[in-house]
Amino acid sequence: MQDSPNPTYKILLTGATGYVGGRLLPLLEQSGHAIRCMSRRPESLQEIVGEKTRCVFGDALDPESLNKALEGIHTAYYLVHSMGADVDFEETDRIAAENFAAACSAQQVQRIIYLGGLGNPDHKLSKHLRSRQEIGNILRTSSAAVIEFRASIIIGSGSLSFEMIRALVEQLPVMICPKWVQVMAQPIAVEDVLTYLMEARQLPIRKTVVFEIGGPDQLSYGQLMQLYARLRGLRRWMIPVPLLTPYLSSLWLGLVTPLYARVGRKLIESLRNSTLISNNVVDRYFSVVPLSTELAIARALVCEDQEYARTRWSDAISSGGRMKSWGGVRFGSRLVDSRTQTVAADQAAAFKPIRRIGGKTGWYYGSWLWRIRGFLDLLVGGVGVRRGRRDDDQLRPGDALDFWRVEEIQDGRLLRLRAEMKVPGRAWLEFEVNDNDGISTVRQTAIFDPVGVFGLAYWYALYPIHQFVFAGMLRNICAAVERKSGGVELDTGQTYSSRWPPEHLAQ
Repeated sequence: MQDSPNPTYKILLTGATGYVGGRLLPLLEQSGHAIRCMSRRPESLQEIVGEKTRCVFGDALDPESLNKALEGIHTAYYLVHSMGADVDFEETDRIAAENFAAACSAQQVQRIIYLGGLGNPDHKLSKHLRSRQEIGNILRTSSAAVIEFRASIIIGSGSLSFEMIRALVEQLPVMICPKWVQVMAQPIAVEDVLTYLMEARQLPIRKTVVFEIGGPDQLSYGQLMQLYARLRGLRRWMIPVPLLTPYLSSLWLGLVTPLYARVGRKLIESLRNSTLISNNVVDRYFSVVPLSTELAIARALVCEDQEYARTRWSDAISSGGRMKSWGGVRFGSRLVDSRTQTVAADQAAAFKPIRRIGGKTGWYYGSWLWRIRGFLDLLVGGVGVRRGRRDDDQLRPGDALDFWRVEEIQDGRLLRLRAEMKVPGRAWLEFEVNDNDGISTVRQTAIFDPVGVFGLAYWYALYPIHQFVFAGMLRNICAAVERKSGGVELDTGQTYSSRWPPEHLAQ
């Protein structure tokens, strides 16, 4: 590897749908590199990448796809992990890293840049932190030079830790605090993390190296929450309790923060370990002067106050858990609930309330039933409904939307959501708008592929509630259109529920 590589060499970015990767992408594009983004769903990246960036399919558990994605690549950013998965994430991440290291060697990749986690390996680390460091060790088995960064809490609008702290402090004047609030950390601003990652691509070294990165302040989670409260002008009381298991803590977090139980439990288990820098080696190689924690929070609050974050941890495709492979599973007949209603409005006006569905807007009918469904999902390790949505008005493929994922959106015409809640099968919710000379027909379709008898029992047990909720949703969506357009509601159109979809859904 040359000490000063050509700035236009090819870079592969994994994790571009994630929190850090999504923010790193535009910086890499501005640097003049030839960028290739790898994703299990490359179509979810089309609306966020630049014109010259190439999106390719790649799955870290599929060695063949990795070899294709890494062909001709000089530097690869490895920002992949599966903490949101409901399977053994340690084993999944281990296999993924082994595959990636082997593919990098086969394709003669020169440099791997990896973002992991701080924690003293001589102590008993949590599964999450132990896995983060194990991944670095596995990547170093490749022929490429590996630059590994180990970071503590990342502070930025939309980050996992920041969203947890923000939600707790904003919503709870009195907080019941388990032992983990006393554990020390060394927070770092997301802007500084991105600068380190950018400078690493042309760092003039040939060797494999680990850099510990963090801000100038060492403080506990409790102190961090009090600092946040002071910057927000809030007064908060914290009551310590001796016993609060990770499971109970995760359910508690799921109720009052955007974290769902599966991720919350893994995060809390990690909070028992202090994450402090043990050396200053990084200062000899990088120009970064890290922001103070107070300034990092203040900068994050600018975006939070505007209700906008460029990326969020929950928008990563992996945050909903790895999509289950249904190979070899026999589904029952597809079950469909579809209904239409017409409104005196053009297509764009009729689609607008659909585009705003979920999050703060809600689901237009039976909000308490949606909350109950989300709570039940949370109890069984699902995502719940507290993820909300990235933006109140705009959607793009791959966005998280409460316990759904945006599978496809054609603005003004079509929105298809794929369920990420726990269900015995596969489920979608689709909205389609067709315009006929200023009269729009809104079609709302719920689709369910049940697995076996249990899947069928699930559908029919909820059938009365579905009829109640789905009818109210469509009615209120059209009512919202009418209120905006000042038009007159026409007719309720066709409603049916069947094992067989209409022709346009059978594809």
